[in-house]
Amino acid sequence: MKYLTTLCIICTISICNLMSQSVIGTYKTIDDETGVAKSYIDIYEKNDMLYGKISKLLLSPQDKICAVCPGDKKGQKLVGMDVIWDMKKDSDNEWSGGNILDPESGKTYKCKFWFEDKNYDQLNVRGYIGFSLLGRNQIWYRIE
Repeated sequence: MKYLTTLCIICTISICNLMSQSVIGTYKTIDDETGVAKSYIDIYEKNDMLYGKISKLLLSPQDKICAVCPGDKKGQKLVGMDVIWDMKKDSDNEWSGGNILDPESGKTYKCKFWFEDKNYDQLNVRGYIGFSLLGRNQIWYRIE
């Protein structure tokens, strides 16, 4: 019985550790200009790829629409909209190959994101045009 209890504790710790390493979860974004929290993004998996949708706006009404978004996203509510799509895993801590939409400008960029910290609570997100050198980074903070 003692060995079974020990095994259960080890399995629980291992599962919790693996879950904390997953990129799937909710992140708080920060406005580049003001430094104020702007929105929550839920990163989720679908068809072996990662997507990110806005789950909450912190500086705007929840029913705000995207007037400048391209294509079928134009006129959609921001809350619930996918702003990241088709991300593929490159390594344990890096994903790329997808796109990210800036709903403020309506522009779409190539995207990659990765963890640098060992706590897996700060996600580095890079949007770029053409080459990764031509872009900008943001840090998104995991929400427990």
